[in-house]
Amino acid sequence: MVKVSVIVPVYNAEKYLKESIDGVLNQTLDDLEVLCVDDGSTDRSLEILQEISKRDSRVKFIHQENRGGGAARNVAIPHAKGKYIYFMDADDILDKTALKQFYKIAEEKNLDFLLFQATNYDEDTGEYYETEDYTMAELAEFVGDSIFSWQDIGDLLFKMSVTPWSKFYNTEFVKRSGAQFAEGLIFHDNIFFFDVIFEAERIYFYKKCLYTRRRHSASSTGAGDRRFIDFVTISDMIWEKFFKHDVFDRFIVELAFKKVNKVYARYKGIRDEYKKDYFIAMKRDYDRIASDERFCRFFYDALNNNDKRVFTVVIKSKDFDEFQLRIKNYELKKDNEWLTNENLRLNKLNSQLRNSNSWKLTQKLRRN
Repeated sequence: MVKVSVIVPVYNAEKYLKESIDGVLNQTLDDLEVLCVDDGSTDRSLEILQEISKRDSRVKFIHQENRGGGAARNVAIPHAKGKYIYFMDADDILDKTALKQFYKIAEEKNLDFLLFQATNYDEDTGEYYETEDYTMAELAEFVGDSIFSWQDIGDLLFKMSVTPWSKFYNTEFVKRSGAQFAEGLIFHDNIFFFDVIFEAERIYFYKKCLYTRRRHSASSTGAGDRRFIDFVTISDMIWEKFFKHDVFDRFIVELAFKKVNKVYARYKGIRDEYKKDYFIAMKRDYDRIASDERFCRFFYDALNNNDKRVFTVVIKSKDFDEFQLRIKNYELKKDNEWLTNENLRLNKLNSQLRNSNSWKLTQKLRRN
């Protein structure tokens, strides 16, 4: 048994693939295998994998017709021979000491999985920057140096990154959990995450940033194309996981927020030519919720005021054109409320300033 199986889904990654795979092969821990799944690439990715595997026997590859990154990861998991599994994207960068550090900690602490931090690199600007999604600062402060499970962290569960590359998994645990990535959909990592998190009993947060997430226009989750509609389906699949593990009622507020606020955020992020199709999927989903009067009230009461308005606008709109008019009116009202509150705040601040001693003392100087 090798120590670590690194699983890499590959789709049209010729620009970055060699750098990413070499970053794994040059790790300070060398007892590993790299399982690459070419997901029907139309560029030179498969050829590059063939070349790399010829010079390094630790690299193995599988070729399949295009089925998406989730299916590629699912195909690789049964082939993993390592004691631990690490999922990596084909265009990202892993610190050369990362796997050795992960393996040592996971062994010492007998973990189901280790969680760690990551940074972002914007290829267009050359800028490195951090985001709360990947630093998970609030969760990091709460758990400290302790071993924990989902029962210990409450709603901070939703502050944990769902990305598979920010975790180092015990292979036996993954296979025993039966967790699978959603296939044929982007945002597929949500489904895997919400299965493993409820099965894991021993998690540890390693507060080091050892992975660089490359941001570029070809990224599936940043493209804003038709695939964004997948998020509506994914939001339903997330709910199914919470029902499956009998914790839906416990997290109804957070799940209601994801169902409306996050789904609507993706609507705003999708390109204009796909907004109508996104609305149709969103309305179908919300109409289904509203059709169960008892459940709808339970769900509706869990929403904050802004999300209640969005949900109501979608339900009341007969078609996309009406929705656009209603939602524009809602956004204008929201902007007006903000401006009104900001005006009140500034007037209060101005009043406090005018009544202050320093203002009174300098009044004569201002007149001059």
